Amino acid sequence: MSITAEKRVFKKLGYNKNESEKIVGSLNKLLANYHVHYQKLRNFHWNVTGSDFFDLHEKFEELYDESFANIDLIAERIRVFGMTPYSLMKDYLEHADIEEVGTDLSSREMVEEVLRDFQILVDNMNECAEKVADLGDTATEDMLIAFIKSLELHHWMLTSFIKE
Repeated sequence: MSITAEKRVFKKLGYNKNESEKIVGSLNKLLANYHVHYQKLRNFHWNVTGSDFFDLHEKFEELYDESFANIDLIAERIRVFGMTPYSLMKDYLEHADIEEVGTDLSSREMVEEVLRDFQILVDNMNECAEKVADLGDTATEDMLIAFIKSLELHHWMLTSFIKE
């Protein structure tokens, strides 16, 4: 099917089916990573112990609240394209680069895990932003840039927190 014919058959927000699938595929990958990260933050919030308990318990809650809001924005953006966001744990675990961890980490190990997750998320967001920018999807690009700015700030703060 030619691109011209494809545009006549499927057109959502000015994107043809192939373009929409590229955007949504990239967003679903980000959604999977964000969900595993979110659950990891809840794990750490519930299970942090030691002298850093009060600081990190509160910080992990702040981070998972922000993650939850971002997850919702990503899923809603996917729905804007008329497609279905991942919504099953098995899909998140299958498609995410971020991996689950246990409950027995030290507070420092938890922060180091979160910092690694931030790097994966920011890399994923930058890749996604490049794809959507190439397709002219400024709304998704703008959303991703806001996420990146926030994660970079959190990364700096947590890196400073564990610096010796």
